[in-house]
Amino acid sequence: MSLWRRALLAVSGLMGAAGIALAAAGAHMGGENLTSAAIYLLIHAAAVAGLCASGVAIRGLGAAAGLLALGAILFSGDLAARVFWGERLFPMAAPAGGIIMIAGWLSLTVFALVSRRRGPPAKM
Repeated sequence: MSLWRRALLAVSGLMGAAGIALAAAGAHMGGENLTSAAIYLLIHAAAVAGLCASGVAIRGLGAAAGLLALGAILFSGDLAARVFWGERLFPMAAPAGGIIMIAGWLSLTVFALVSRRRGPPAKM
């Protein structure tokens, strides 16, 4: 596994842990933004982990996983910052994160449809 995929796999673990923590905080604080942030982090943590650990040799798969991770971190981070700090990460952070997540999913689709297989098939 490449260094990039290992790094993204580690980031997905942190995203998952943060998602659980935000879900718990949202449950105790009644924060709708925290619950939304938790959901996005958890879904995208699982997606990034699956892409990185899949062993599928599709060119661009790491880029798609990176976009998903960056977008989810920006989006969820902005929602959480609003609750905990009363401020945004930076102007348009949540919309930028949402656009980046959409770009990640679309790039995954494109890479899956147009890429040629490299290397041996992944073992299940």
